Parts: sequence; C-alpha cells; structure tokens
Amino acid sequence: MGDIPAVRTPVFDTRGVLGSRFFAYLVDVAVIFLLTIVLGWVIAFLGVVTFGVAWLLFPLLAGTGVIYSAITVGGEAQATIGMRWLGLRVVGQDGGRVDWLIAAVHAVFFYIAVGTFILFVIDIFTGLVRSDRRLLHDVLAGLTIVRA
Repeated sequence: MGDIPAVRTPVFDTRGVLGSRFFAYLVDVAVIFLLTIVLGWVIAFLGVVTFGVAWLLFPLLAGTGVIYSAITVGGEAQATIGMRWLGLRVVGQDGGRVDWLIAAVHAVFFYIAVGTFILFVIDIFTGLVRSDRRLLHDVLAGLTIVRA
C-alpha cells in the first residue's frame, strides 16, 4: 500500500495581531464613516436631480462597511486601509488571496458579532484562547489575519 500524503497547513505569523486589529478597526471606522457621509451627500444630490428616485438608495448606506471590506480585503492588498497601516493582511486557509464574496461574508459575521454583546465576547474570547489568534468570525469564514 502507498503512503497517504500528509496534508500541510501553512504556518502564519500571527504574533501581536489582536492589538493591531483593534487599532486597524478604529482607522477603518473613521474611513467607513467618511465614505458613508460622502455617499449620503451624493445620493441626496442625485435625489434632487432625479426628483426623489435616487433617494431609494439611502438604505444601501447601511451596507457601507460590508462593501468596504469586500472591496479592500478581496482586493490586491488583501487588507483594509487600517490593516495596511498596521502591517496586517487577510489570507485564506491555504495562505492565498481571499475573494470579495468571502471577504463580505467575513465582514457580515463581524458586524453580527459586534452588534450582539454576548457574541462579541465569545468572538474575542476565541481569539484570546487560540494559539493562532483567530477570532470566531475568522474561523467561521476560514480566514486568518497575519503580519504583512
């Protein structure tokens, strides 16, 4: 009988990522806030031009954070602006790039956790007890935040 090849999982540098992620999130909150303000003004102006039809786009502003994460994490840099500033990037289970859909799902899991106190506590606790420092929403999405 032949040998069964061993499945190798990549080793990632996750030292100190939890603290960096916190500060990266603060930067990203500011960026998302500014994007929401700018998009809100654009929609308001387009609403005037289109006699109110464009105002139907206002509910889309609620998804600005998810869209921001999908574009930035699913893009070339594999990181949000805050993550880039703090030397972090997001990788998949194989160490490769993340597509925009998985990045959006990851963001949705994060916002669900943040919006519910007990889930957020479980999310943070998971990151504190795991050796790879992956939070629960990272585990569910199959992603890892690593040093860039």
